[in-house]
Amino acid sequence: MILVQEEDFDVDVLYKRLLHANKTGAVAMFVGLVRQFSDLPNDECSFELEHYPGMTERNLQAIVDEANQRWALIDVCVVHRVGRLSVDDQIVFVGVSASHRAEAFQACDFIMDYLKSRAAFWKKETQGAKSHWVEANEKDQHSLARWSK
Repeated sequence: MILVQEEDFDVDVLYKRLLHANKTGAVAMFVGLVRQFSDLPNDECSFELEHYPGMTERNLQAIVDEANQRWALIDVCVVHRVGRLSVDDQIVFVGVSASHRAEAFQACDFIMDYLKSRAAFWKKETQGAKSHWVEANEKDQHSLARWSK
């Protein structure tokens, strides 16, 4: 399941979608949140995510398809929010079920690394009256590079 939406998501509901009787041996999940990214305590921070409907979903499906080629996965769920988000709001859910924990952990990590660097989202951070578009940083690129080995 791949969803791009403005609405918040329920982690418990998504977790239960990943469970498949007599098959699932492990579920690995990641939930990303908007953090306070200003050092000034009174600065109001927000995060805005934009995307191209259709293109973004195809892009996410390609990432999930590659994860399925690398590992024997039972199910994958990716939910990514768009629109304006505030500190502590949930941004992204990635959940992976597999027969074994190593596959679930690795696939979840892989999907998140690709989401951070290759997914078709545009991110803008706003701190008080200042805003800027966020680009993939060197740390994100380094994380992504480890999967090409």
